[in-house]
Formats: sequence, C-alpha cells, structure tokens
Amino acid sequence: MSNPVYGKKASASRNGEKLSVAAWLLKIGIVFLMIWAPFQAGLFNGLILQFEKPIYWSVIIGSFLLLIWLAAYYKNIKLDDQRSWTAAFVLLVPITYLLSLLSAASHYFAMNMVLIQCLYAILFIIGLYLLQNKQGNRFVEITTITAAYIIVMFGLLNWLGQGRTVSALVGWFSSTVYNGVYNQAVWIDANGPRLASVFQYPNTYAAFLMAFFFVAVFAITRSRKWYEQAIHGFMLVPMALSILLTLSRGGLVFLPVVFIVLLLFLKPAKQVLWILYCLISGIGTLLIAKPVTELGQQFHQGLIQDPAKGWGYVLAASVIVAALAWLIQRFLAPKLEQRLSGLSVRKLSNLWLPIGSIVAVVIIAAVFLGTNAKHLLPGNIGERLENINFQQHSVLERLTFYKDALKVMKDYPVIGAGGGAWAALYEKYQNNPYLSRQAHSFVMQYLVEVGILGFAVFMAFILFIFYKYIKGYIRSSEEQRESHFIYFILVFSLFIHSLMDFNMSYIYIGIIVFLGLAGMAAAMDNEPVKRLALKPSAARGLYSAVAVIASLVLIFTSIRYIQANDEVTRGRELMGTSSDFQEIQAPLDRALQKRAHQPDAVLNMSVLLKAGYEQTQNETFYTASYDLLTNALKKEPFNKNIYNQLIALHQLKGEDEQAYAIYRDNADKYAWDMNWYDQLIYQSYELGYQALGQANIAEKEQYFKTGLNAYQHVVEGVEHLKTLPPGQFQGGEFYITPQMTLSAGKMQFMMNEPEQAAAVLKNGLTGDLHDSTMQEIAVWYLAALQKTGASDQAVYDQLIQINPSEQETITQLAKLQF
Repeated sequence: MSNPVYGKKASASRNGEKLSVAAWLLKIGIVFLMIWAPFQAGLFNGLILQFEKPIYWSVIIGSFLLLIWLAAYYKNIKLDDQRSWTAAFVLLVPITYLLSLLSAASHYFAMNMVLIQCLYAILFIIGLYLLQNKQGNRFVEITTITAAYIIVMFGLLNWLGQGRTVSALVGWFSSTVYNGVYNQAVWIDANGPRLASVFQYPNTYAAFLMAFFFVAVFAITRSRKWYEQAIHGFMLVPMALSILLTLSRGGLVFLPVVFIVLLLFLKPAKQVLWILYCLISGIGTLLIAKPVTELGQQFHQGLIQDPAKGWGYVLAASVIVAALAWLIQRFLAPKLEQRLSGLSVRKLSNLWLPIGSIVAVVIIAAVFLGTNAKHLLPGNIGERLENINFQQHSVLERLTFYKDALKVMKDYPVIGAGGGAWAALYEKYQNNPYLSRQAHSFVMQYLVEVGILGFAVFMAFILFIFYKYIKGYIRSSEEQRESHFIYFILVFSLFIHSLMDFNMSYIYIGIIVFLGLAGMAAAMDNEPVKRLALKPSAARGLYSAVAVIASLVLIFTSIRYIQANDEVTRGRELMGTSSDFQEIQAPLDRALQKRAHQPDAVLNMSVLLKAGYEQTQNETFYTASYDLLTNALKKEPFNKNIYNQLIALHQLKGEDEQAYAIYRDNADKYAWDMNWYDQLIYQSYELGYQALGQANIAEKEQYFKTGLNAYQHVVEGVEHLKTLPPGQFQGGEFYITPQMTLSAGKMQFMMNEPEQAAAVLKNGLTGDLHDSTMQEIAVWYLAALQKTGASDQAVYDQLIQINPSEQETITQLAKLQF
C-alpha cells in the first residue's frame, strides 16, 4: 500500500517532530561543510597533491556526521519500504568503486575516489532522514541557498576589484588563497578575463549559477514573506550577470533547455511568473552587462585601478528587480492564480507555455546569433555567442574525448579501470595530443572508472529516485510539491550540464547533487517492501555496525592520507632549503609509511636516493631507489613520471639497454608524447649501432626495427593530425624532429636500404645547413643518394660551400657495406 511523504498523515507526524540534540549537531556540521567546502576550490578532485587535503578533511567531517546521524536517528532506522532501502542501495555506489580497484589503472587515484564516493553515500543517508523533517528540510534549504548566494557575491567582488578584501575574509580557512588573493577567482585565457569564483573553472561556475538561478526564481514564487521574495529577487541579476561573465557557451546553451523542462512541472500561473522573472532579470542584466563587464576586464588587464563603480550598476538593477519581484508577488501573482485556476485542471494545460517558450528561445537565439543584436552585449560575450556551433573547437574536442573514452571502455568493460582512470589512461587512447585530465563528461568518465556494471548500478539508483519522485509529485498537492522541489531543480540542472563537462569532479557539486537526491528520495512516492523487510531491531543492528565500522575506517584512512600529504609537502620544502640527507629523508619515509607507493613521495625519495648515489657511488642508494620505483609501478603502471625517473636512474649507471626497454615496452601508453618517441628512436639507433660494431647482426636488426617502427608511428601520427576538422585544435606539439630523421635515416642506411634512407633524410632537410644536425642529415642524405647512383647537386653545393671537408665524409660513407 502506498505511503507517500506527501500524504497528510506522514506530513503531520514529521512536521510536529522536534529535532534532537544530535540532529542539531548534524545541522551545524552541514552548515560548516556547505560554507567551508566551496572555498577549498570547490573541493576539486584535480588529481594532484595540492587539491587532496581538503577532500580528506571533508571525508572526516562526513564520517563524524554519520556517527552523529546514527545517534540522532537510531530509533527511526528501518528497512521495510522503498525509501529506507534507497539508503542501503546507495552503498552499492562506493562498493562499485571498491570493486574497480581490482583493475585500477592508478591505485592512488582509485582509492581517493573510493573515499569520495563514501562521502556521497554518507551525505545521501543523512539527508534522506534529515530532510523528511520539516525543520531539517527548511534548514538545509536555507543553508544551501545562503552558501550559493555568498559564492555569487564573492565572485562579483573579485570581478569588481575587491578580491584582496574578500580573500582576507576566507584566507584563514581556505588553502586556495595565495599571496592574499583567491587563486583564479577570475580566470584569464585567450578569451580574456572570465569569472570563475570559488571553482577556478568558469564552466562549472556557470552550471552552479544556472541551478541556483532557477532555485531563486522558484523561491520567489513559493515564499509568502515579503523579505524572502525581495532577497531572492535581489540575487537574480547578480546570478544572471555572473553567467554572462563566465563566457560559458555550455551554460548559455543548457540554460533554456533546463528552463523549459522545469516549466513542465509547474501550473500555468507559476509558469507565467517564472517567464516574467526571467524576462525582468534578463532585461536588467543586459542593461548593465556592458559597463560592468568592461570595468572588470579593464581592471584584470591592468588598464584601470578601481572598477568599484560597477557596483552602482549591479546594486541599482538588483534593487529594482527585487522591488518588482515583491510587487508582482503581492499584487499580480494572486490574480494570475485566480484567473488561471480553471486552466490548471485541464489536461496538458501546462504544455502550452513550455512549447511557446521553445519557440521564443529559438527566435531569441536567431536574433542574437544572426543579427547585430549581439552587439548589445559586451564584445567578448557577443563573440562567444556568435561562435556557438557544432564545428567550433570545444565541441569537437569533447566529441574526441568521448570517442577515446569508449576505447578505454572496450579494454575495461565490466568493472572499469578505477577512480581517476581517465587521467591515468587517456594518453594511451587519445586521438590527438590534447592535454586533459578530465573527460569533460560525467557519464563518460563514470563509465571509464567503474565500467558498465558500476554505471548500471548508479543509473538504477538515480532513475529510481527520479521516477518515484515525479510519480509522487504528480499525485501531490501544490504545497506538498513545493516542499522538496528545490532539490529536483539542483540535481536536474547540474546533471544536465555535467553531460558535457566535469562538474562532478568538484566534490562540492557532488555534495549538492547527493543531498539533492536525498531530498527527492525523502519526498518520493513510497511503498512497502515486504519481501526484503527486516525487523526493526535487525535493521538498526545492521545499520549501526556498517555506520560505525565505515566511519572509523574512513576517519583512520583519511587521517593517514592527510599525514602523508603533509610529510610529502615538508620533504619538498626541505629539498629546496636543506642539504642534510637524513633531515630530508625523514618526512618522505614517514609519508611512505603512512601511504605506501604515494607517487609524490616515491618521486621525491627517488630523486634524493639518486643524488646520494651520484655523490657516494654507494650501491645501497641505487638499489633502494630502483626497488622503490619498480614497486610503485606495480600500483601505478601508467605513471610517466615514475618511468622517467627509472630511466634516469638506469642512464646514470650506464644501463642503456634497460632504459631502452622501458621506452620500448611503454611506448603504446604515450602514443602522442613526441619526446618519448624521440628518445626511443635515438636509443634504438645507438644500441643497434653498438650491436653492429660487435658484429651482432640479429641484435642490430632488432633494435633498428624497433626504432624504424617508432619513426613510422610518428610519421603516421603527423599525417593523421592533418585530417582533424578545421575547427579542432591539435593540442600538444607532435612533429618529426631533426634528431628523429637523422636516427631513422642512419638506421635505414645501415640496413642496406639507401633509397628508403634518402627519402627519410630528404624530408628532414628543413633547416639552415649551418646547423650541425642539418649538416649531418645532408651528409647521410647525399651518401645514400650516391649509393643508389643518384645525386642532389643543390644540396651538395650548399653543404660543400659551408663545410668543404664533408665531401670526403660523404664518399667514405657511400663506400661502407653493412
């Protein structure tokens, strides 16, 4: 029998329930997390040391909150209906990440993601129980929205020149404030200054702004108190303006899509109000966008000292919109509700305005993209709008990422390649030499990390919640619908944008999403689950055991990881300031004791041990460094820095064959690393030449074959890059270097293939023959031609004019037999 939270009986019992002391502690913890976390670069999982410590702290906070939740809701714990079982189902999400450790491309990255997914599961469970209570729900709503508004104002303060002042306010608890300024709150790239606020990435900030803009519009229409309407109305212009200042094309594209979908959930009267508020705030934003944008741009480009007068425009527009919001809610909204009440009960009545909105969006887009209306916007915003198409580089690059992600999936189809797998693996599978440690799609990155099994579990979890929430929403009254609709807005908005960006790599965004899912689950259509129902005592015992054990493991693990992080940082600092081997070694040793094979600790310790060997020639240092690196590679088999350090160690001892073997055996992992192939080709030639000198023809052929295959790989790669669409950037450098040409030409020459050698060498004659490498290429080229009975008089004359002695060298080379 159905027992939805929207029902009167359930609603009355929950609304009258008072929160316990433990529940209040939960609320305080959530406030702290929601205010503290965004100022840690949004808890970005950037897969480098500097971003990790705040993430571990957030896991510790979440683990303590889970223990407090257990104390607060122990008597409420049950496993007898669909809602309570979602709290068990969510545990499968981190379990799939644990399972993916079996095939993890990077154990280090994967363990971090296990901790992050555990945090999400914890916050979902806490939110599911807390948000069923009216007071708890209201409190979380206010906290989340307040934190969002603080982030918005923080961003604008940075844009309009008060960055140092607001950074000083958060610098005492934020690790992202450097030299008195919040790092990259305003992002500067080829498009000019772009607003990023706490996230340091404009596109994710645009997604965040879009979600909370619609939350603010909804809050205005739901609020009964004038000051709440005014506050939310006041924030519409700052958020709409901030979206423009991000220069995010994705934000501008997804905003109308999300808006139209959300309209489908509203009655006609509310639809009219939403459209009205979007129009008013949009007009107000457009009126001030040009001066505010230009003032901020000029300030961040060093052209003016103080853009603070831009606040006059922002405050004036915001106050006017706030006043209009109050007037509309006070006088117009009741009349609209009354006049459209008859329309609301008709079938499909809520479709007409969304359909009309689609037409309006198309017309507006055509006007701004196809006419001079775009010039009403600040220059770079108009240019970004003008460049919205499927052939511009950001779209083409994303499509490339997604195709490459599918290649990874083919090799890791079932359980994936572990958390952080894209960052570890993308160089092996990439179509061209781009640099992106993020797949720019939550869906594709998730598939790479946990495979089809993990993705199926996650989709089953969220689709079940969406289905049950929407089903309950349709059946409920207006007041009941409004109680948790904010969570649907947040989850839907952030998920939609995350289809084409890496917003979920920001743990703060993930926290909002999972709290939002908890809010939806707390209000979903609920039914008993008789077959799986457990006795209350059994359910409480099981929950208690899992919660306590999981919390303690997470707290203990996170503390050790924080300690390891601190020790690595300390060791790095000492390497720059101290010459005492033991003093530097001590913190690095402690880091490796706290977290074995931590890549940064391994690399720094290896550098230290290598230096010790260089100074003393003591084999103990060499052996220790070698063992450290090779053991680390068992857990981090795609870490290029560790391979490079191992190569340097071999070369230090003259172990060229071992260094060559590393280049050869791992070349497929770094298919577009030009330096890797340059060294592989060079090493192949050198070792083959040595084998030739020892009359070991078989080895010579083997080395030369490897080198020439590597050279051919580069040639084919260069040709492939010419086939990229015109709008797509190549990414990193990838071309045939003179050294590659010289080594490949020599190998062809020494394999008695002078015609092929001449063809290779001729292609490498691209520079001035005064250059020593170019001279050597010319010499071997002319010798190869002479062997075939051909000549190139122009090159010959130029070379001899510069260096007459090369004439004899050419003759001698041409006479050689191999």
